[in-house]
Amino acid sequence: MQSPSLLLNRRVLAGSDVPLGATWDGSGTNFALFSAHATKVELCLFDPRGRREIERIELPEYTHQIFHGYLTDVRPGQVYGYRVHGPYDPQAGHRFNPNKLLLDPYARQHRGNLRWHDALFGYRIGHGQEDLSFDRRDSAFVMPKCVVVDPAHTWGSDVSPNVPFGRTIVYEAHVGGMTMGHPGIEEPLRGTFEGLADPRVIDHLVGLGVTSLELLPVQAFYDEGYLTDQGLVNWWGYSTLGFFAPAPRYLTPQNNLHEFKLMVRRLHEAGIEVLMDVVYNHTAEGSQMGPTLSFRGIDNASYYTLAEDPRYYFDTTGTGNSLDLRNSRVLQMVMDSLRYWVEDCHVDGFRFDLATTLGRDRDHYSSHAVFLEAVRQDPVLAGVKLIAEPWDTGAGGYQLGNFPPGWAEWNDRYRDTMRGFWKGDPGSLPGVAGGLLGSADTFAHSGRRPWASVNFVTAHDGFTLMDLVSYNDKHNEENGEDNRDGHSHNLSWNHGHEGPTDDAGIVSLRDRQRRNFMATLLLSQGTPMILMGDERGRSQGGNNNSYCQPGEMNWFDWETEDRHLEFEAFLRGLIEIRRSRGLFLAERYLHAGPDARHNRFARWLRPDGGAMHPEDWNDPDNRSTGLLLHESGTFLLMALNAGDAQLDFALPGDAARCWAPLVDTEKGSADPGAEPFIDGAAVPLAARSLLLLEARGRAS
Repeated sequence: MQSPSLLLNRRVLAGSDVPLGATWDGSGTNFALFSAHATKVELCLFDPRGRREIERIELPEYTHQIFHGYLTDVRPGQVYGYRVHGPYDPQAGHRFNPNKLLLDPYARQHRGNLRWHDALFGYRIGHGQEDLSFDRRDSAFVMPKCVVVDPAHTWGSDVSPNVPFGRTIVYEAHVGGMTMGHPGIEEPLRGTFEGLADPRVIDHLVGLGVTSLELLPVQAFYDEGYLTDQGLVNWWGYSTLGFFAPAPRYLTPQNNLHEFKLMVRRLHEAGIEVLMDVVYNHTAEGSQMGPTLSFRGIDNASYYTLAEDPRYYFDTTGTGNSLDLRNSRVLQMVMDSLRYWVEDCHVDGFRFDLATTLGRDRDHYSSHAVFLEAVRQDPVLAGVKLIAEPWDTGAGGYQLGNFPPGWAEWNDRYRDTMRGFWKGDPGSLPGVAGGLLGSADTFAHSGRRPWASVNFVTAHDGFTLMDLVSYNDKHNEENGEDNRDGHSHNLSWNHGHEGPTDDAGIVSLRDRQRRNFMATLLLSQGTPMILMGDERGRSQGGNNNSYCQPGEMNWFDWETEDRHLEFEAFLRGLIEIRRSRGLFLAERYLHAGPDARHNRFARWLRPDGGAMHPEDWNDPDNRSTGLLLHESGTFLLMALNAGDAQLDFALPGDAARCWAPLVDTEKGSADPGAEPFIDGAAVPLAARSLLLLEARGRAS
């Protein structure tokens, strides 16, 4: 098509190189875009629906590697994109192509969807993948566009709940999955931020007792072409294309940018924090064979970590590319994004996907990497929760326990240990002991606290809790990859039948195992995380990699059977017991032995009442132990039996001491107000069960 020109005779001023992005100041809009290697940047203005390019304006100034210009008559609501000129020289790492419309990395809002078409690619494929030539097709007609926004928002009296990390209970959820199946929410609001802000949804979270809602990625992302070809979607959202913009699919048809902020405010009013799962390790543009959507066309050599051969990417994420946070402008973009979500959107914290990549210099991870040091000293981020997924796919990528002080980390070692123990795997007991006391062997250094270990048994990536006790093997056929995707080492157990069954004995044992897992999780030192729907028996039919499934498989079940409502009540009781007993919220590690003031201790006991010895821990067939906690005259005894036979567990201390049964996973009870009635020398501990007893008296 013929390039649009200054048809409207707009007044274009020099503007400023700060801030980056499109900034409305009440009179006009300043546009600023970083590129160290471009030769020219054109601002493309579109009609309100983003379908017709009405004007193309060269940004007039270049300061400190920033192209910028100020338009006096551009207002909020203006739809725009960029075309960036420069060398198309993949052998030097440059992939400029002004035929490709590009999204502004700092855009606060996207409009429209990404429609997959060959015009999105900056090259044409010849006879082989390396036989590539420059592609001159215009991509604007299949690209989403950026929107100039007015950031003003009335927050009123909004205040963060500011839950101490030691009292935090995380609930991992998906915006769409949480609300798509709610029969009481109007259909246009299901799957949106506004739907998640519905009082009935919030009441459920409050009633359960969780403190912090961790949302799977909500920054702008789009469906990959290979998924749309199969009628699938990018459900989870780990493919970010806009670090400042909310995902358009979670906005209502009115496309109101303030819907995210409204959701945050309503959750805050209910005392619930909002945590965002963020993906700063890579972008949606994929490998060198991927589309040119934003960063690649703006300055490929600056935004991405390139291989020794600059035609390729140095990839530690398994997605085809890794962002180069050693570049000061890329680092600035990530830091600006984090501060934006905290300051402008009142977010309370972040979970960082594949966080090891953020601390890398290629093959080398360091807790003093530039990004981690930048976060450490940032006054805005000092007050929010920071949670790392402490691994990636590169060399030396597993870094559990190696993130700096102030960070918490997903503890997959805890997950696997607890799964193995309740499954009955030999040799699991020492790991269980460490996990119950906050994994001190991993995290107790540099002044870190027990909450640094984010404990979980299930997460979005893997089996749900119901599927963990119902399937021996993954069943991912619907993903279209011949069941090759997803983990095969699940440490799951179907208890005698693969999938759903009417066998009452199997159903009863599965429910007891679910109670065992949740009781262990909520009674461990550290920060517990619960997966959306586990409280109501949500199943994915054995699919342990549901990242691409848009249907009911990934929805919260709001109309469930009494059996699962009873389990939810059990979980509510557990959470209240954790909240009301300070020993489970310890700010310091409860190492076995007394503290300096001798008023708090943890002791490990054999079922016969004797102290655990090395031979007890090292016995691979030993599947039972007890943990006695004491503080200020209160005793808590947690007795665990993962074996297949009942045993008698000796009660410590004076035989006249009376114990209250707070938790009994065999009976399905979790009562924070239970009255003492158990006395005597021992208590029966059923096979595959956990007991928590409480008593008061002098320490002995």
